[in-house]
Amino acid sequence: MSATTEAPARTYSAYSAPLWQRLLLTRETAVIALTAAVILYSIANVPNFDGPLTIKFLLQDIAPILLIALPMTLVIITGEIDLSVASIMGLSSVLLGVLHEGGMSVPAAALLALLAGLACGALNGFLIAYVGLPSLAVTIGTLALFRGIAVGLLGTKAITDFTEKWSDLATGTIGETKIPLVMIPFAVLAIGFVVLLHFSTFGRGVYDIGLNDEAAHFTGVDVARTKLVLFMLSGVVSALAGIYFTLRFGSARGDNATGYELQVIAAVLLGGVSIFGGRGRLHGVLAGVVLIGVLSSALRLESVTVNVTNIIVGLLLVASVILPNVLAAASSRLPRKATPAAPRESHTPDNAASAGVTTRGSDS
Repeated sequence: MSATTEAPARTYSAYSAPLWQRLLLTRETAVIALTAAVILYSIANVPNFDGPLTIKFLLQDIAPILLIALPMTLVIITGEIDLSVASIMGLSSVLLGVLHEGGMSVPAAALLALLAGLACGALNGFLIAYVGLPSLAVTIGTLALFRGIAVGLLGTKAITDFTEKWSDLATGTIGETKIPLVMIPFAVLAIGFVVLLHFSTFGRGVYDIGLNDEAAHFTGVDVARTKLVLFMLSGVVSALAGIYFTLRFGSARGDNATGYELQVIAAVLLGGVSIFGGRGRLHGVLAGVVLIGVLSSALRLESVTVNVTNIIVGLLLVASVILPNVLAAASSRLPRKATPAAPRESHTPDNAASAGVTTRGSDS
């Protein structure tokens, strides 16, 4: 028999780009770099941006968006969307105010408001996951429904009789730092969502659903239950954001947090989550939220109007949609790892002789 040498098995790394390309040439890395650049520029050029009060108010302003962006990221990765989050914030605000005005303690009223948010999310999830209705249509409907209930319960009235203890808790800081206390529950929730999405079988199922929900079903993922859980998480976290919003400003109103759903979705998409599902990471989303917050704060300090700020954020969002194509083109131009070549079979005179093959040579 002829002596042959088998080619080594080709691995994924043989075909992939170098590690530094896969880590650096990503949308999330670009957003983080842009956020850092905007922060450094603002510190150097915007008056009072580096002041302790600016940091405090910046974090307080983006806290509700940071909170809601956590479950919204998972919802959009599955290929769905939740437009009712701001209305759930408003409804939880009204329930907190009405129940407290009726004699209930703030913790008890907050608990019922959280349960109401959970129920709102369950309604969205049931209609989408089990009835099979599109999430865009469902959450547009519940956006109007929940906001209508909130305004109907309170009308144009505002409840402001919250004690200073609770307002101070919502606006307080950690020790002598200027970091708001609300960052503590946010950090706990962020760690929980990171583990859930990136280090659990549930998170892998979320990505599978976003890529192809039918294929995910056949691989054992309970698609309906996963979507229901995600919308329930979105509802309860939105209610928590509404409670914080109410206590921070000391006012429960039916129109609280109007328009916040667009800010959350813009931040999530800016952070690298695909609107079509199947792709996205939480660190990019959080960087997107911070980027929008820093831009808004810096422009406000420069006396730029809100309308101009919205235009800039809109242009940034459009640019973020174009960015993946630019990164993909740049990545394709860079060299990839060379694929190990399979050694050819060689027939030396010794090998040929051992195989019984006569080789021609010189007769002289």
